[in-house]
Amino acid sequence: MFPEILPVLLSVVVISLTGVMMPGPMFAVTLAKSFRSPWVGAWISLGHAVIEVPIILLIYFGFAHFFDSNVVQLVLSILGGGMVIWLGIGMFRARAKVVTQGKDLPYNAFTAGVVTSGLNPFFILWWSTLGSLLVMKFVEFGAGGLALFIIIHWLCDLLWLSLVAVVVYRTHALWGKKVQESVFIASSLLLTGFGIWFMVSGFQAVF
Repeated sequence: MFPEILPVLLSVVVISLTGVMMPGPMFAVTLAKSFRSPWVGAWISLGHAVIEVPIILLIYFGFAHFFDSNVVQLVLSILGGGMVIWLGIGMFRARAKVVTQGKDLPYNAFTAGVVTSGLNPFFILWWSTLGSLLVMKFVEFGAGGLALFIIIHWLCDLLWLSLVAVVVYRTHALWGKKVQESVFIASSLLLTGFGIWFMVSGFQAVF
């Protein structure tokens, strides 16, 4: 099986890294929370996997069409947009305490991974389109191939987010207080912007 599956696995690595390395809500939260711990990337990737693995299984067993529903997309856009905006506002309000007092954001990394994944309509859309094509390539390899796909894809998320977290944690003390606070402001604006975009896109898709 290995010679036949190797090219498919390589495509998974390339496409997975391309997706996870793009700036988005999960990256913004990872960047901000890494000021306090180098393990943030691992926890966020675990929260991400809690949402992602069931979606992969649903697609594998033929339920990809569920995510094409306009109602589902609208609900996700409203809920997801609202939650991501809430994360952004919380980050903006906490920026001074995190930088000057060593406090942390008002939500943990695992929860952030769950929220920025499960309520991200574009994450769901990615899996119902490009992601579903990747999953279907593993149908012929059975349960073993699917398990390998999940592990490889998740490792790409884990490695990238962990790299970001470790680099930020080990270097942020060299940045200066104003630079650190600027990172929080930029991350909070990124989250708020994505939240608004989620909501607007959801309404545009339905109406």
